[in-house]
Amino acid sequence: MTEFLTTEALNPATEWIDKQSVTTILQWINDADATIANAVRNEIPSISKAVEKIVEAFQNGGRLFYIGAGTSGRLGVLDASECPPTFNVPNTLVQGIIAGGTNALTNAVENIEDSEQEAIKDLVSKGLTAKDVVVGIAASGRTPYVKSALSYAHGIGAYTVSLACNTNSEIAQFANTVIEVNTGPEVIAGSTRMKAGTAQKMVLNMLSTASMIKYNKVYSNIMIDVQATNEKLRRRALTILRKFTNIDDNEGMRLLEETDYNIRLSIVHYKSNASIEQCKEALISSNQQIDKAITILLKEE
Repeated sequence: MTEFLTTEALNPATEWIDKQSVTTILQWINDADATIANAVRNEIPSISKAVEKIVEAFQNGGRLFYIGAGTSGRLGVLDASECPPTFNVPNTLVQGIIAGGTNALTNAVENIEDSEQEAIKDLVSKGLTAKDVVVGIAASGRTPYVKSALSYAHGIGAYTVSLACNTNSEIAQFANTVIEVNTGPEVIAGSTRMKAGTAQKMVLNMLSTASMIKYNKVYSNIMIDVQATNEKLRRRALTILRKFTNIDDNEGMRLLEETDYNIRLSIVHYKSNASIEQCKEALISSNQQIDKAITILLKEE
């Protein structure tokens, strides 16, 4: 029943918002949004546990799947789609599944969220295995599509995570790790694309970013494996290379071109003065860790 869902409750703080000035409306929305970060912070222990399992899955050949309907599904697809260009990982490593498929990304397909069989079909089509992690996203915490997905994934031995914005959510019963960000009533009753959506976006950012950091896709606080697919990103690659070396612009661009804009390889080559092939071998043996690869090469001199 909706009365038990705080995300569906009426918000007394925004009653008669329709009678307010535009400035007041925006202030009330902003006041509501300001509560989200702390609500997410309360779930860091659970988010941390999920990250550890995601990294473990990556290291053992597994993948991360986000699955949801409506806004929740769109947010999962968004986060997944940004991982390849940001961290230079295969587009199969992190995948977003939305009820209704790609059509549901830009069109409302509300009835599909009730289809339990579609969720199973969608996961089967991805070849889900026990090596994978599945994050089921549902603001209400009771979406049948998401419940079915987590139940199926849990049944075949995949690690499951539930992400809801209500406590004691129904999807939690199928999750190894439960994340419940208590976002409370929305500014507009039931419009969970607002506070709940913001909270989900924040948690998904944390899951993917922290996992990629621990998966060795970040050096210091830099996207070390960013794909230099346009001029802006090629300039960014040069800036990153110069941050960690004393190389000048011309030599830096020449080196990046020689390494096919592999910043990690370029740093190791510059600091070790070893051949490109030696640097590649050192990075492989060090699990792509820059400092360790440099140490290996300097010891070989």
